[in-house]
Amino acid sequence: MTSGLELTLLLLGSAVLGVVAFRMLHLPPMLGYLAVGVLIGPNALNLADNGTTTQGLAEFGVVFLMFSIGLEFSLAQLRAMRRIVFGLGLAQVVLTIAITVLASLLTRYLPPPLHIGWQAALGLGGALAMSSTAIVSKLLTERLELESEHGRRIIGILLFQDLAVVPLLILIPSLAKPAEELAMTLAWAGVKAAAVLALLLFFGQKVMRKWFNVVVKRRSQELFMLNLLLVTLGAAWITEHAGLSMALGAFVAGMLISETPYKHQVEEDIKPFRDVLLGLFFITIGMLLNVKLVFANWALVLMLLLLPVLLKFVLIALLAKAFGSSDGVAMRTGLSLAQAGEFGFVLLNLASGSKLIDPFLIQLVLASMVLSMLAAPFVIANMDKFVMKIAANEWMLQSLQLTQIASRTMTTQKHVIIAGFGRSGQSLATLLSEEKLPWYALDLDPERVQEARTAGINVSYGDCTRREALIAAGINRASALVITFADTRLAVKVLHLVHELAPKLPVIVRAHDDRELDVLKKAGATEVVPEALESSLMLASHALVVMGVPLRRVVHRVQAARDERYASLRGFFHGASDVADGTEHSYVRLHSVSLRDDAGAVGRSIADLELDEVGAEVTAVRRGTDRIEPTAETVLRAGDVVVLRGTGNAVTRAEGRLLR
Repeated sequence: MTSGLELTLLLLGSAVLGVVAFRMLHLPPMLGYLAVGVLIGPNALNLADNGTTTQGLAEFGVVFLMFSIGLEFSLAQLRAMRRIVFGLGLAQVVLTIAITVLASLLTRYLPPPLHIGWQAALGLGGALAMSSTAIVSKLLTERLELESEHGRRIIGILLFQDLAVVPLLILIPSLAKPAEELAMTLAWAGVKAAAVLALLLFFGQKVMRKWFNVVVKRRSQELFMLNLLLVTLGAAWITEHAGLSMALGAFVAGMLISETPYKHQVEEDIKPFRDVLLGLFFITIGMLLNVKLVFANWALVLMLLLLPVLLKFVLIALLAKAFGSSDGVAMRTGLSLAQAGEFGFVLLNLASGSKLIDPFLIQLVLASMVLSMLAAPFVIANMDKFVMKIAANEWMLQSLQLTQIASRTMTTQKHVIIAGFGRSGQSLATLLSEEKLPWYALDLDPERVQEARTAGINVSYGDCTRREALIAAGINRASALVITFADTRLAVKVLHLVHELAPKLPVIVRAHDDRELDVLKKAGATEVVPEALESSLMLASHALVVMGVPLRRVVHRVQAARDERYASLRGFFHGASDVADGTEHSYVRLHSVSLRDDAGAVGRSIADLELDEVGAEVTAVRRGTDRIEPTAETVLRAGDVVVLRGTGNAVTRAEGRLLR
């Protein structure tokens, strides 16, 4: 009999060793937890069993995971991505479940353990519809693809999958009821869910903010943490006693706290609890796996691995194509989401506890899901090669993209290549333009690139970590390269390419802090500049000095920008990735407006429009191929592109004045 302390030490020790091993292999920690669970579980070394204590702690892992999902639930993000989330995401989940239910009709010809009814198929389909948010988002972040076209579709589908878990948590336990009671059970569960959610959301919305204000005024970190645990577990207790899932209550608690000013502090404080307990949950999932049974039925496991993966890949790729994606984007989206997900284990565990699915089939499905997640990093790492071979037009599209970049920079000499056209990149471009120094930018946010190009800005969609993109941008003719994103791994990759292509080219790199300075310097960076707004000024000043501008002039310009409280650097073209927390309306941004023939501003001067009344200003007007500096007397014409600066609300009102 293992004591509680011995069990805890065993779980902690094996988890540490497993995570270290998988991190050394550059694989997600989640896979390490699963492998550890398989190894120490009752079906392998039998060092630990899935007892009540272990299961109880593992359930809290799911509770805190759902709390984190609720905390990140952003209505602004949903509105911005509603077509992908509620169109593409909804279609993927519903069709996956529907296909699984239809396929269950064929299982009547199989032996009894493999024969499943429609209720079991519905629960199984919900589990198989999930993909791994943890694995995919981490890999996309490392590959700098979160803002790419396929990245946005992937995140939108993952967001809907996370939301779909909430009704599935209610639905799956109800499916175990007898057929004649099912409708009544579902109706009663729906009524209870609506009543509890209304109670939590209506009263919780009013109480939560006031109560957190009371707690915060006590100025005690310990009290804040205790209150956070009380709110999370209290909401879970309420939903559990209403006959619903604890995870549902935690999700609602996260949603309520996300509307308070303390969201980010809560997110940081809850992370250690979530990660540790969630790791324990995945260990318990690994313990469920019967390795001997899996090896004895390896053909069935292989079939259950390949069929769902291929189904999800084909289904998601076809849906993405139907929603307007190119072949390459559709295939990348499908490949990235073909694997199983962490919520799939939650739903499978729920179906197993409700006796919906035969334990033998649970073992086979569990093994196939673990294998698909183990394969996911390798599939995503090599998906570009796969897409290039399969998608006939992918080479053509990428060649056309590179040709467009090359044609735009062909006549440019001694220019600065700006890698990343976010806020820092645009601030740098502003100062370079004021000094009449040529530059060209590469960025991976299609909306930002489109918005900026409409305003006549020298930016193209391109990946600066690819050799071909740097060559097309004229790296051999450039006088400097500035890396404006603070990602050391990718910056080092760019520096290695620069060392091969143009070893004498000065490269200025943005970094998070001084800890990365030695790594970047060793990789070939000429200068390394730390973060934040001040880093934008320092980045620009180093670039100007490298370009030969006198130091005194650079210092004067930087000081002038400080004196004006960074007024010349305020505002940036808004991309899809900038919508994160619902506060985007309060940030100063740039926005391009094209004037049609019937626009109200045509034939009127900028002064007549009185845009300052709504808090916006005109920073530039593009007329044909010319970019002119506007004055109050500038009369606008049809076909002009007007660049507005102001907060999100101000820019929206100003656009209305221009177009109505």
